[in-house]
Amino acid sequence: MGEQGKVSVVQAVGADCYRNSSEEDTPHPRKLSIPSRTVQCEIPAESSVENNYPGVIGDITMPFLLCLKKNKSPVPLGRSIFQKHTPPIQQNYQALLESCLKNKCLFIDDNFPAHISSIGTGPLLKKLPRNLQWKRPHALHKSPVFYAANRKQLDLCQGLVENCWFLAALEALTFHQDILAAVVPQNQSFERKYAGIFHFRFWHFGEWVDVVVDDLLPVNEAGELVFVSSVYKNVFWGALLEKAYAKLYGSYEDLQIGQVSEALVDFTGGVNTRIKLAEAPPDLWGILTRATYSRSLMGCQTHLGTTKVLKNGLVAGHAYTVTGIRKVTCQYGPENLVRLRNPWGKIEWKGDWSDSSYKWELLSPKEKILLRKKKEDGEFWMSLRDFRIHFVDLMICKLTPDLMSQEDGKKWMYSLKSGRWVKGSTAGGSLGFCNGNFWMNPQYWLNVLPVEDSKKNLNSCNVVISLMQKHSSKHRNRAPHLFIGFLLYKVDLQYQESNRKLPPAFFTRHQPVNKHQVFLDEREVTHDFHLEPGVYVIVPSTLEPQQESEFILRVFSRKHVLREMGGNTSFILSKEIVDRYEGKIWEDFFTRHFEQNPEINAVQLQKILNNISWRNFQSFRLNFSLDSCQGILALLDLNATGTLSIQEFRVLWKRLLFYLEVFQKGDTSRSGKLDLVELHAAVQETGISLSNEVCNLMAIRYGDPDLQISFESFVCFMLRVEIMGEAFRNLTQDGKGIYLRESEWMMMTLYS
Repeated sequence: MGEQGKVSVVQAVGADCYRNSSEEDTPHPRKLSIPSRTVQCEIPAESSVENNYPGVIGDITMPFLLCLKKNKSPVPLGRSIFQKHTPPIQQNYQALLESCLKNKCLFIDDNFPAHISSIGTGPLLKKLPRNLQWKRPHALHKSPVFYAANRKQLDLCQGLVENCWFLAALEALTFHQDILAAVVPQNQSFERKYAGIFHFRFWHFGEWVDVVVDDLLPVNEAGELVFVSSVYKNVFWGALLEKAYAKLYGSYEDLQIGQVSEALVDFTGGVNTRIKLAEAPPDLWGILTRATYSRSLMGCQTHLGTTKVLKNGLVAGHAYTVTGIRKVTCQYGPENLVRLRNPWGKIEWKGDWSDSSYKWELLSPKEKILLRKKKEDGEFWMSLRDFRIHFVDLMICKLTPDLMSQEDGKKWMYSLKSGRWVKGSTAGGSLGFCNGNFWMNPQYWLNVLPVEDSKKNLNSCNVVISLMQKHSSKHRNRAPHLFIGFLLYKVDLQYQESNRKLPPAFFTRHQPVNKHQVFLDEREVTHDFHLEPGVYVIVPSTLEPQQESEFILRVFSRKHVLREMGGNTSFILSKEIVDRYEGKIWEDFFTRHFEQNPEINAVQLQKILNNISWRNFQSFRLNFSLDSCQGILALLDLNATGTLSIQEFRVLWKRLLFYLEVFQKGDTSRSGKLDLVELHAAVQETGISLSNEVCNLMAIRYGDPDLQISFESFVCFMLRVEIMGEAFRNLTQDGKGIYLRESEWMMMTLYS
């Protein structure tokens, strides 16, 4: 028999934010008492049910295993050996709200009380201020606001909890208002139907759960929030969402230390892709581009270090949000830039392309004005090269799994199956232990089917498999994660029709598809495969045998059938995922067009826009005039070339889709135009606050003689408002005014 494959055991280290020196000796329950390491293990070629290697897993010797075992918590007396996952308490938000309104009382949540027990029992308690109090937002501000639609994203700041991973994911969420609205229901306020009760939705181990909280928040004596807060002191959605997330996982203490990828999945139910930047694929910029201009959320993490804040301004072992990318044109040629934000809301990168870098002088005045922000707000730019050097992981969470495959796929199938590893029954451990029990693990029959409408090779199907372990405790951090992974096998014809589990002999004679197996002590392990159509078997396992846990297995592909082998013979129902984001439909068309014309002028832009069959405007034809297209080009052409690149066009296209949605919502009469009242409402819907005078002036500038605004005019109007607003925010030092040189003034007013 040939080589059976390789196993990597990787200890995950979460993003560990600000830590006081007094806490460094306090072991965290999620951290193993071994250094962070990756161990390469050769599974012996002779590994069979007859050959055992006591105490050895490849190159991992018994001392390492003992070190792992030391961290196991003993099973309390009187408790069942197999501990099932504790589901969150279900409360009916609407019923509780109506009850409070009827009884004219404010909600008090007895399931997560305003008490020290909700904060936790560990090191976090040492950081709390004296005389901690719990107060409602009305006691903290005269006019509290739940969610400020007219505020831009990135207005949250981390508090005492070391949960930069959570906040980095949350800030990524704010770039997608529709996804944010699913997690943070927007019809909540401190005025209409206020009863001191709020609710949020999270994807929790395969299902969406509604988490209800009261609005009593922990504050210090000065009335300042001690945990997540907003830059705008009257905005409280971030603090309330953090409280709901803490309730879901047991306490605020349980939000300490984690992975950005965990929170990204909890907010979306999506599928994660982790890219080790030291081993990043050559197409990293292409991956970032597709992620930025599709429905993806991105976070990243710096290397661990003994120093908290490094000389270059980055924080060691810290999570950041990826907030954008940009290819700029320097005097020496193009440069790829990545924009990031520190969840602390301060402390920024000090290297090339930082706020004070000389590199900005290499750009055109307009590009510099619209990209550079001289503020200590935690957000900064850096080159892609520096990003790869100074960050260890890039996490991308996609609602559909087509990011890495580049499939402009229309429909994807998604299957989910819950399972468990039970001692003495289905907890066989990994193949590397050579104990002959690997076959005992749960086995799943997967039939990968070809898709005729795929533009890719019919003999290569993109399949994403995700294995997620469930913690048995209701407290996220009180039970360390097991090392988990899975093997995927191509099945011979003789086994394809049988529902019986594959026998031990099968695993001694066949090599897995994923020859390099990875075991992680993380909540989720995900792999992306390119498979030939056919029948496969997935075998999820823990690293060591006889380790117990519940898990969920998720499979994403264009078309497949999944069922459990042995026992329950029923097929697992699959759901269909459709990426309805219209920008995705046209991406392939735009890519092909720009391959022929790397830069397009106003005439070409007009031709593209007027020849697109807009799905939501089938009743009449759009007609962008050449003057409108010249105006659009002038606004978006940052380096003053008189043309748009595909990057600049993607920015335009993303805004067009958003404006189209807003315009249709505002056009209540379905006339295809907005009157003044509808225009005011539409502008407010975009989250921008304009005075009546400015709105009226813009209606005169962009409207017809009756001050009616067409969609084409609305696009020009909104682009101008957004870009000029962005320029002001980047240039102002005090939020009240700006100073411009004459050349800069001319560039921003005449050319745009």
